[in-house]
Amino acid sequence: MKIYKKTADLQKELQLLKKEGKTIGLVPTMGALHSGHLSLVNKCVAENDICVVSVFVNPTQFNNQNDLEKYPRTLDNDVKLLESVNCSIVFAPTVDQIYPEPDTRVFDFGQLDKVMEGKFRPGHFNGVAQVVSRLFDIAKPNRAYFGEKDFQQLAIIREMVKKYNIPVEIVGCPIVREADGMALSSRNMRLSANERGKAVLISQTLLKSCNFVPEKSVSELKQWVIDQINSEPILEVEYFDIVDGNTMQSINSWDDTDYPVGCITVYCGEEVRLIDNVKFLKK
Repeated sequence: MKIYKKTADLQKELQLLKKEGKTIGLVPTMGALHSGHLSLVNKCVAENDICVVSVFVNPTQFNNQNDLEKYPRTLDNDVKLLESVNCSIVFAPTVDQIYPEPDTRVFDFGQLDKVMEGKFRPGHFNGVAQVVSRLFDIAKPNRAYFGEKDFQQLAIIREMVKKYNIPVEIVGCPIVREADGMALSSRNMRLSANERGKAVLISQTLLKSCNFVPEKSVSELKQWVIDQINSEPILEVEYFDIVDGNTMQSINSWDDTDYPVGCITVYCGEEVRLIDNVKFLKK
């Protein structure tokens, strides 16, 4: 496995590999890797000749400086994990390698980024689009792999590729969960043992909510989920919405879409913000 920190060095290597006819897969990450990331890497390794994993905490997608500073950085451990799953290349650049000049691009995603995460984290998805488009430009992969835990992000990346004609196949991969159902997240390592024990209520409630479709109306189910989670004092729902899984727009009735998805963000304790989602199957 090779590790590159400079854009030019990575590009030189990938150009040689492409000349040999090799296919390139890219898994963009912010490090602090866990089994969820490794499931993306495993898929990438299986479907491409070369698997590139980027490890870069992107400053332009954080609208909270404190969150950026506290985001876990564990590169040495990340490298060991990636070696164990046959990753070919790790790209671990500094900020100046990704953004030699300040990135002033503003992306237009219509209504996709105006709701949920986009509403509560202004500028977040523009920062995501900046870094992902930059990584695509640097690596020019055939395929790129993203987890469905960041459900809205995946929709926005698909839209970006389509709208800006970027020649890469986007592969979405299912959420990986702990044995108790909690969605794996790099932010989980910031939870105390007590907080981690309480946070499982998020996934448990989402899973349970599937049993009430379509008996409960959309608005009733939304309120039920929020009340269940907020009944635990350490948890506070920032938003829970049930949306069309393609447009990310709220639905008012189960008849509004064939692809209803419940998306949630919950604060656990003072600072840790956890996201999750569930796909509802209409009976």
